[in-house]
Amino acid sequence: MQLVVARIGRAHGIKGEVTVEVRTDEPELRLAPGAVLATDPASAGPLTIATGRVHSGRLLLRFEGVGDRNGAEALRNTLLIAEIDPEELPEGEDEYYDHQLIDLDVVTEDGVEVGRITEVSHLPSQDLFIVERPDGTEVLIPFVEEIVTGIDLEEQRAVIAPPPGLIDDRAVIDSTRDAAEDTTQDTAGDAAKGTVQDTVVDAAQDAAGDAAKGTAGDTSEGES
Repeated sequence: MQLVVARIGRAHGIKGEVTVEVRTDEPELRLAPGAVLATDPASAGPLTIATGRVHSGRLLLRFEGVGDRNGAEALRNTLLIAEIDPEELPEGEDEYYDHQLIDLDVVTEDGVEVGRITEVSHLPSQDLFIVERPDGTEVLIPFVEEIVTGIDLEEQRAVIAPPPGLIDDRAVIDSTRDAAEDTTQDTAGDAAKGTVQDTVVDAAQDAAGDAAKGTAGDTSEGES
């Protein structure tokens, strides 16, 4: 089975080193000096790792036959692919290969369906599940034990305890929109009430004015 274990980034320095976006939990095994990796596109490889080191928190690799910056830059965005035994399991009890996690159903501890894992993204700080929801949208779920509370390979599912807002962000947006609409309606209602009150007051004032004019007229006729 072939697995993508890294993506080559930009060239580093002038001696053929490249930065690498690691996509495996075992870089010390998959990206060790001497490892021979297939590539995507295939025309760029296979590549044999000559040296590897960590610099400023990033893994730098140099490949056999690539000795200058131009050669390193030509490999940019190439995917590095390792061949592994599909029955092979990670050494750690709670560790998994990407191919074991992809296509797992994601559900909450209450049994609510969230979606299906389509990709595992390996970031410097943590791993993320990219989960496709039933409606086709995606949600990112950090692969940490506080959130992902169980992986059941036999049942083909991942159980999560999502914090507020992680998967129900659209409900929050709808709530905010409803609140805004309610506020707008209340404001419009108050404005309408104000208009009615102003009309009543104006009518009362006009009536009072007319009555005053009538009294003045009657008084004038009586004196004459």
